[in-house]
Amino acid sequence: MMTQKNTISFPAIKMKQPIGEFLVGAMQANDLVKVSYADVRRLHENEMDDYIGIQRRLTLQRSKELKEYVNSFDATFPTAVILSVKEENAVYDEEKRELTLVGTDDTPIDDVAKIIDGQHRVDGLSAFKGETFEVNVSIFVGVDIATQANIFATVNLAQTKVNRSLAYDLLAYENLRSPQKVAHHIAVALDGLEYSPFFHRVKRLGSATPGRKNETITQAAMVESILDLTSKDPMTDRNSFFHRLRISPPTEDELERFPFRQMFLEKQDDKITQILLNYFTAVKVKWPDSWEDLDRKGNVLPKTNGLKALMRFLKIVYPLTSGGDYSAVPTKSAFSAYFEKVALKDADFNTDTFKPGTSGEATLLKVLRQSLEENSEVQDPLIS
Repeated sequence: MMTQKNTISFPAIKMKQPIGEFLVGAMQANDLVKVSYADVRRLHENEMDDYIGIQRRLTLQRSKELKEYVNSFDATFPTAVILSVKEENAVYDEEKRELTLVGTDDTPIDDVAKIIDGQHRVDGLSAFKGETFEVNVSIFVGVDIATQANIFATVNLAQTKVNRSLAYDLLAYENLRSPQKVAHHIAVALDGLEYSPFFHRVKRLGSATPGRKNETITQAAMVESILDLTSKDPMTDRNSFFHRLRISPPTEDELERFPFRQMFLEKQDDKITQILLNYFTAVKVKWPDSWEDLDRKGNVLPKTNGLKALMRFLKIVYPLTSGGDYSAVPTKSAFSAYFEKVALKDADFNTDTFKPGTSGEATLLKVLRQSLEENSEVQDPLIS
């Protein structure tokens, strides 16, 4: 690959498809970041209702995740970043099978390639710290804005995003330990144990499992809720385990924010599983009708939003039931002592109390927190 001040060259081959001819090449990540820009869809400055640009706005959270991901030990972007380049900015050498991008007075090298699809990946690659990261690129030369927009729309409407629950389920094949894999195994255990409150209630692949009727929670929601109790940065933890790096013991502040952290680092996954079994058994005992009535409208308790609220409450109540010992396993009775003080009754789990969507999650958490504040005299029960 040749890079000069105003040119960047890289290997590429011609492809022919029904849409026409384009080039497929391999660019170094730093070159791709240098030459490309995103044409974000926006309101035209001089028109009331005229929008220009084809890309979505950059999602900051997605950008942050990818900037961390590109520096992981097994980072990969196997699918193409799609670019559009003007004819005057592209020179293709048929014999060498090499494409050279050329900056001009009108179009500097830093702006020769418009991103049709892949702006988040390109933004993520701006944080790459390694030596080599070749990126598969598809380059359309001299196509008009209508064709660019058609390519973007076709790619994003035709492709099916991988379900997050399926992605977590595939972690079972990993050889190394990681927060994600541990959370997956715990979720599978909670779904598979006959005495678990979640027995056969978890959608392992994010969609209904043949032969089951009571799946109300996605594996993704379960795994991500466990991760939120375990690790501030699961991807960094995963890389540390792979490279056999020492992970520092959690501080008191970290334990308050991630109460399962110490048990995870000490490979006490059985304790984490037992805590969740005891905790949600206490929930089931407190509201037995609502836990079993999966079809009632407004009944958030046994569903994803209820799970998320209860997991967030667990972060608050666990140190109270454990006496500040972050390796202890509180009993069901220990958790029940706190739920018994909550004024909510089974009949309260309806659409009047809990509105559809995330507001139901927020309302349930608010009620649980208020009950804890109003009954601060509750004594810490015995810990097993």
